[in-house]
Amino acid sequence: MSRLSFIQPDDATGKTADLFGAIKRGMGKVPNAYVTIGSNAPEVLGQALQHNAMLGKSSLNARQREAINLAVSEATGCDYCLAAHTLMAKGAGFSEEETRQLRHADYPQDVQLDALVKFVRTLVTTRGTLEEAVVNAFRDAGFTDRQVVETISAVSAILFTNMINRVNDTVVDFPKVS
Repeated sequence: MSRLSFIQPDDATGKTADLFGAIKRGMGKVPNAYVTIGSNAPEVLGQALQHNAMLGKSSLNARQREAINLAVSEATGCDYCLAAHTLMAKGAGFSEEETRQLRHADYPQDVQLDALVKFVRTLVTTRGTLEEAVVNAFRDAGFTDRQVVETISAVSAILFTNMINRVNDTVVDFPKVS
């Protein structure tokens, strides 16, 4: 049950209506997470959408971005984002079993993706400065310094929606995962 106020997408006006319209055209619906954000802070939703669009132009491919989303969402316990990004990861070519592996930061069939999910899980589950060995292991798997920065940007984007959904207890409107 949602804890934050929201409006129905069809009742939105102004900037919120514009954002909801663009989302609906792109996704076929306005997901509940975006409804919550846009209903309360349309500028923040606009910024989040721009951030995601920028990530789509980064050197990280769709599979890498969805691997990040799954590993981070599992680490934070966001059932909403796990459901949404499991569906998106399947669209990016992952099987159901592979999505589970990515969620648990254990993807042995691909050294680079395995290093990616291990890196982001460590990043979000530890405190303080990361050990140099963690960063070096990520680079040794073939990631550039640019990709280190882009990965951190992708982590920050999914953490934002994870936190919104955890605070709001957003009603999951994607197929639930176990």
